[in-house]
Amino acid sequence: MKLWEGRFAQPSAKSADDFNQSLSFDKKLYWHDIFASIAHVKMLGETKILPAEDVEKICDTLQSILADIEGGALAIEGAEDIHTFIEEELVKRIGVMGKRMHTARSRNDQVATDFRLYVKDSISAVCGQLHALISTLLEMANEHIGHIMPGYTHLQRAQPISLAQYLNAYSEMFLRDLERFTDCYKRTDVMPLGSCALAGTDFPIDRTITAKLLGFSKICQNSLDGVSDRDFVAEYIFCCSTVMAHLSRFCEDLILYSTWEFGFIEISDNYSTGSSIMPQKKNPDIPELIRGKTGRVYGSLTAILTVIKGIPTAYNKDLQEDKEALFNAEETVKSCLSIFTELLRNVTFRTRKMHNAAAGGFSTATDIADYLVMKGMAFRDAHGVTGRIVRYCIENDKSLDKLDLATYRTFCELFDEDILRKVRVTESVEARKAIGGSAKSAVRENIRSLTKRLNKLCKD
Repeated sequence: MKLWEGRFAQPSAKSADDFNQSLSFDKKLYWHDIFASIAHVKMLGETKILPAEDVEKICDTLQSILADIEGGALAIEGAEDIHTFIEEELVKRIGVMGKRMHTARSRNDQVATDFRLYVKDSISAVCGQLHALISTLLEMANEHIGHIMPGYTHLQRAQPISLAQYLNAYSEMFLRDLERFTDCYKRTDVMPLGSCALAGTDFPIDRTITAKLLGFSKICQNSLDGVSDRDFVAEYIFCCSTVMAHLSRFCEDLILYSTWEFGFIEISDNYSTGSSIMPQKKNPDIPELIRGKTGRVYGSLTAILTVIKGIPTAYNKDLQEDKEALFNAEETVKSCLSIFTELLRNVTFRTRKMHNAAAGGFSTATDIADYLVMKGMAFRDAHGVTGRIVRYCIENDKSLDKLDLATYRTFCELFDEDILRKVRVTESVEARKAIGGSAKSAVRENIRSLTKRLNKLCKD
């Protein structure tokens, strides 16, 4: 018997039941549903709404149901949703007493509570994965403070940078992701239980008792909003989307840098695949898959935003569509973070090739312009002089570090002997000592800052 069918003269059609059901995906909430139900029943006992003997019997039976599910003795099947399944199993085991569990509660506030509990746990798990990834990046950065690579804008060689600085850039991105999830947790950590269907309840419940038992730091202050708020779902999936955006950017770099044309990195054979027809191929399939899976998470974000944009106030069945979107985003992000962190630990940087590439493409041209500015020339004029020097090198197949002082002085008398050092990539990198720069001192400070902020987030 369905929980709600007393008002109906005819049974629902099987096709309608199949379309209406959510057990196939919301069964993932079984632990959270039982946990929340136990807390609810204990509150009903504390407030004398249910007698102590009923509370004890219901809670013990719910624990036994949980044990049977986790032990494989009880299959989750044959009900409209996980909440109905748990309640029907409870009634099957202890009779009418089990029906009292739902006193002062609706499925509306019940499912909202279960889902918030689930999302809180999921946020903690994803934050742990982000912490592991950032820690890996910081370890790698420490190893490569002295190595130089070309920096790019518009995918053209721009200026030489520190390899550690490059790795720190992604640490900054993923740390922002971690901060976003931490903020999302605060808004998810709000208990809707006690809102009932939409208007609250006339039973003398004490929501603070339930919140404490469930580990919620706050209680929703409006029952209409409490049953229908899914902002936390959209926010969670948005946080997942930014993680995937950053992973996808990193993967794009790794894909490019692993080509013969770049040759900056090599991905371990353990995390590569070959071609069925071309024996020489070594394909970066894992980064490509992560880049491709990003679209899935963006799709989930679009789905939940579309669901919540037009529903009228309070609960509507549209909100059943919140779970699959979140589950899909969660599964994708967790699997991508896990395999990417593994892969990253098995990447070899070809630092000599990186250094040689950084020295090409006239990457120290900006240093020449800055040199002239320090000698008193306006930057726009210095830019023009430097541009003419670069054009001369291109036309005569020369590089900036191979020109002698006499040649430099044909373009401007302000050049002295020290210009020959300024155009070296090591000098260029080490000259940028300001916060966030490429010099070793700046990079070390960035690593210290990232480590401090990471540790603080974990303590909070």
